[in-house]
Amino acid sequence: MHHVHAHTPLPLTALVRHGETDWNRDGRLQGRTDIPLNDTGRAQALDLARQLVGQGWVAITSSPLSRARETAQIIADVLDLELLAPHDDLVERDFGQAEGGDREDLAARFPDGERPGQESWADLAARGAGALRRLRAEHGDDPLIVVAHGTFIRGTVDGLVGVELPRLANATSVLVEGSGDDWRLAREPQKA
Repeated sequence: MHHVHAHTPLPLTALVRHGETDWNRDGRLQGRTDIPLNDTGRAQALDLARQLVGQGWVAITSSPLSRARETAQIIADVLDLELLAPHDDLVERDFGQAEGGDREDLAARFPDGERPGQESWADLAARGAGALRRLRAEHGDDPLIVVAHGTFIRGTVDGLVGVELPRLANATSVLVEGSGDDWRLAREPQKA
C-alpha cells in the first residue's frame, strides 16, 4: 500500500530560543557560558508561552543551561506540562575562546574569523540533527517543544532540512515537521 506523503502529517517539533539574558542585551557571545534570563527574558518567555496555548503540545524538554531551563519551565507552567529532564546534546555551540566577547572585541581578537576551540558548523549541525532524531524517536508522534539556543537551532535546522535560517530573536520558535531522515520546516520563525 502506498501513502501520499502530503496527506501524512509529520510529527511537529517547536524549536524555541530562550528568552533574553544580560549578555544577549549587551551583544556578548554566550555559547556554553551559563548566563541566566533577565526580567525581559522572563517576560518574553511568558509571551511566547501564551502563544503556544491550545496548540496541542504534549511534552517539553530543554538544554541544561539555565537560560533554556527557565524559559522551558515558564512555558511548561503556562501549558500545564511537566518539564522533562534536560538533554546535554541540546547545549549551545561551543564558541571556544570567543565566549564572552562582543562583536567589536571578536573582530579585533579574531580578524580572520577563526576562533580557537570553537565547535565547527558541520559538527554543530550533525550534533543538533542527531539530538532531534533521538528526541523524535523517544516521543513518537507527540508534538514536542525543545527549548535551546539560537546558533544551536540554526545549526540543527541546517543539519535536518538544509536551510540556514537568519539569526533568531530571543523567545522565537521555529516549527519543524519530521522524524528519522524526513524533515521539513513547518513555517517561518514566529516572533513574540
